[in-house]
Amino acid sequence: MTTRLSLFNSPLLLGFDQFERTLDRIAKNSAEGYPPYNIEQIGDEGLRITLAVAGFTSEDLSVQIEDNQLVIRGRQTDDRSRIYLHRGIAARQFQRSFVLAEGIEVVGASLDNGLLNIDLKRPMPEPKVRTIKIEQPSQSASGTAGPQTIDVAPDRSEG
Repeated sequence: MTTRLSLFNSPLLLGFDQFERTLDRIAKNSAEGYPPYNIEQIGDEGLRITLAVAGFTSEDLSVQIEDNQLVIRGRQTDDRSRIYLHRGIAARQFQRSFVLAEGIEVVGASLDNGLLNIDLKRPMPEPKVRTIKIEQPSQSASGTAGPQTIDVAPDRSEG
């Protein structure tokens, strides 16, 4: 039996097991090198993923969101009517996945001169601050402590 050392095994990191599974998926997918891609920032909230998919048509490609992953698949079929004297460009298939952070939206995809562009929008998160009210146990006539409550209403004060 092999014991695997986890990055998230600290008792101070609660509920991060999903992140660990995501990192495992990323490590597995990053070993694949085809097709090459760029990721660039477009403005304050925009991102663009560009994949080099020369030889693929829009019918050969699919772009899907599966859970929190952007999955791009390409499938070419051989043209049986062609007779090749040398074949250096093989018809191939691929799958490339990108894990999306919470709130990122895919706004569109376009194919131009062998480059598949996928545009994403990353809204800027608003900071959230909450104050947790700590109650003191109330004393009853018999001297026993009553129930303790904690108020978790959002803090609406400016500051």
